[in-house]
Amino acid sequence: MMNGDSYYFGDNVTMYGGTGNTGMVKNAAPTALDPEVRSAVEALTAQLRDLRTQVPPPAAQTIDESLPVLAPDAVVQPQARTRALMAVAGVAATAGALGVPIVEAVNGILRLLGAQ
Repeated sequence: MMNGDSYYFGDNVTMYGGTGNTGMVKNAAPTALDPEVRSAVEALTAQLRDLRTQVPPPAAQTIDESLPVLAPDAVVQPQARTRALMAVAGVAATAGALGVPIVEAVNGILRLLGAQ
């Protein structure tokens, strides 16, 4: 970089004074799922509804909290969807043989999303 040149990749925030500065407003619009990911997510949510009835209440609550974020029509940031996928994979991993297909489905979706 030459003296005086500035190159920014990603967010750049410059603040001059002020009080109570607590963060940034991000206005990036979430993107729609591509058809292959959408199909995989629809299959996963059906599997999760089945698994939900066979796990302890705390695990069922994690599934309940994740399903709205995973819904194919949910308007969510990609990071939120990834966190929900990781949460349900954790539940599935504790469910033994019942959870194996769900963990595999989550891994496939993460690959499709480029998060793995």
